[in-house]
Order: sequence, then structure tokens, then C-alpha cells
Amino acid sequence: MPVYTVVGGRSLNGSIRPAGNKNAALPCLAATLLTEEPVVLDNVPRIRDVETLIELIRTLGAEATWRGENSVEVRAANVASGRVDRHLAERIRASVLLAGPLLARFGGVSLPPPGGDVIGRRRLDTHFLAFQGLGARIRLERDRFEIEGDQLEGADIFLDEPSVTATENAVMAAVLARGTTIFRNAAAEPHVQDLCRLLQAMGARIEGIGTHTLTIEGVRELGGATFRIGADHIEAGSFIGLAAVTGSRITIEDPPMEHLDSTLIGFKRLGVSCTLTEKGLEVHGEGEHQIRDDAFGHVPKVDDGPWPAFPADLTSIALVTATQCHGTVLVHEKMFESRMFFTDKLVGMGAQIILCDPHRAVVVGPSPLRGATVESPDIRAGMALLLAALSAEGTSRIYNVGQIERGYERIDTRLEALGAQIQREEDHHGG
Repeated sequence: MPVYTVVGGRSLNGSIRPAGNKNAALPCLAATLLTEEPVVLDNVPRIRDVETLIELIRTLGAEATWRGENSVEVRAANVASGRVDRHLAERIRASVLLAGPLLARFGGVSLPPPGGDVIGRRRLDTHFLAFQGLGARIRLERDRFEIEGDQLEGADIFLDEPSVTATENAVMAAVLARGTTIFRNAAAEPHVQDLCRLLQAMGARIEGIGTHTLTIEGVRELGGATFRIGADHIEAGSFIGLAAVTGSRITIEDPPMEHLDSTLIGFKRLGVSCTLTEKGLEVHGEGEHQIRDDAFGHVPKVDDGPWPAFPADLTSIALVTATQCHGTVLVHEKMFESRMFFTDKLVGMGAQIILCDPHRAVVVGPSPLRGATVESPDIRAGMALLLAALSAEGTSRIYNVGQIERGYERIDTRLEALGAQIQREEDHHGG
């Protein structure tokens, strides 16, 4: 497993471009299983989670070829089985996204529980509710679940929570169902929108993209398509935090502005301002950042919620950013009960943070951070720790950075281009 050695306390400068949205690339790769015809996906990030899902798709019989640095072509004509490899599935959460397309195309799927980040309980009940609403039968075994449904039927289905992966799975199953399907309380995140637009390009009939109600007219079959994955709004938010904690002016090239409204509001609450120019989104990270109190002097809050609210994947970044801003703020992560546990590592680096409970932390800043040896627990907390190390005086070592690299493409070399001092090496001693 690789390790980063980071020398912090350096101001950065330059431009950086967000990679393709990992959370869009994964369901779009799964969707290639819905057709026998070739599907080409462009702007796909070369990260571990994508490589693992491609490997999973190949074990099912599909041909998947990198046509360029960030372009993948999938031909699923020879897929004949809906049984998913257990060892690969346990490596990523996105393995569950194979359920919808395999069920729709082959009438059944056998899938082990998915792996992925340990950030709290991530239930599958909403997936099952949607499949059952379409007429599928589900059998739960100790180490695998079986879903069968020879002919799915359209239905009016209220999802009990706006789960992103459940919405994506449900939509992929419904596009080949007979009749009309309506999903209410559906997720509307940018990656859900990308998936729906890919499916439209393949011949699916979907209305309501970007809203919480999706209406799908089932079709008999889907065809091939070429589709470009959108820029990652979570990476863009991470780079805003990067500029703030390092006191740098950084330009984010080709930012997905249509998906950054709530992100910009959240960072503005922390006193971090940005300006859209011809070159991109300029982040004014230099100088002091004053956390803005709510009306009548109330302690402000940065909290996440279903889209279009502030993204859950950016709460870790917002929290570490707040350690370098003047004032007090409550960071409330509502969705995953283990995501805040990395704050003890920030406290060890000198941050003033009170962890109120698994979902809420009060941050008082600014606090000078000092280098430390830490371990990345998940993708987003790992990136937050990398930002903390770049802000800190002295040298830090970050272990288990394979977690970061599951979600951020070549992040060490891309940040080095801005002036960051990061040395990546393999850890042969187990951390």
C-alpha cells in the first residue's frame, strides 16, 4: 500500500482541472451491461475503483478496453451470467450497481454484499424496495443475495430515502421494464443525471432528470452510445478547500459551475471566496478567512443533505478547512455515522475540534497544524488529511493512501504541479 510523505506550510499556485466524476463513471460502466452493442465512455478517471469495476465487468464476459488515457470501450455482447465474483465485489461499494442492469437484461442476478468505505451503515433496503416494486423476487443468503424477475413491470414507486446508488440501480432496471415506471423521492445528484443522460443516448426514455421524480417508459432493448462523463464537483470542492488551507490562489479549470451552487455557499460561510473568470474558477485562498456568523450572532452551521444541498462527500473537506478559518462553526454530517471519526487525527495535529457525537463536530479556528503520522480511513477523510498535511508546518506521513487514490486520479502529481511537496512510495512495512 502506498504512503505519502508531505512537507507542509508551502503556498501553492497555478491551475488544476477536475477529473471525470468517479461517482458517475461507476454507474455508467455498469450500464454498459444493458446492451450487446459497444458503449464508449470518455473522461473516465483512472482510479482504483474504476479499474476494479472494469475487472468485475470482464469476469462476467464483457470486453473492456482503454482506448486512451481516459476513454473506455465496453462490449457486453458475450455476457451470459448474472453471478458476480465475491472477492472483487467486496473491494468496492459500486459492485452493487451491477444488480440493476443484470436483473433487467438477464432476469436475475446473484451478488455478494458490496464492500467500500467504512463510514457507517450503508443499507441496501431501498435497492430491494425498488426491485420488488418492479416485480422482482429477492432471497437473502448469509453471504449473497439473489434477485429474480423474468419480466419486470413498470410501477409507481416511492423510494424510502433518496439513495444515490438505489436510484441508479432502480433506473437501470426500469429502462427495460414493461410499461411506465415513476420513481418518487429519487436522488438527483450530478452523477445520477449523467447516468440518465447516458441511458437516453442508448435509447432509454427518461423524463425528470435533475429532479426528485423520474418517469421512465420501458423499451425492449438499448443500443450503443458514446458519452462523456462530467467533471467531478467533489474534486472541485476539494480544490477550494486546498486553496484555503494552504493560503493559495488556485484556478480550477473547466469547473462544473451548474453543480457548485451549494458548495460555493458552504465555503463562503467559512469565509472562502471564489470568482468565475475566463480562465476558470479562481479561489482566493490567501489572507484571513472569517467564518460568517448567522443572524443575531448565532453559531453558523455547514451541513449536508440530499442534492442540491451541500454534498456529504465534502463535509470532511469543509471541516479541515474550518480549522484554518477565524471563528466557530458546527459541521453536521447527517448521512454516515462514522465519517467524523477521523477528527481525532486532526486534533493530534493541533486542531481545536469538539466531536459532539458521530454526526456533529464544533470547529474553532484558526489553529496552526503540525506534521504528524496518520492513516487514511476512507476516500474523503483521506483527502481531508492530505489537505491538513499540506497546511501543517513540518513533515507528515499518510499511510493507506490507496484509499485516497480510489477516488482522486494521480492526486500527488497533480498537486505537485501546483507546488506541493509530496513524495509517494510503497510501504513495505505495513504502516
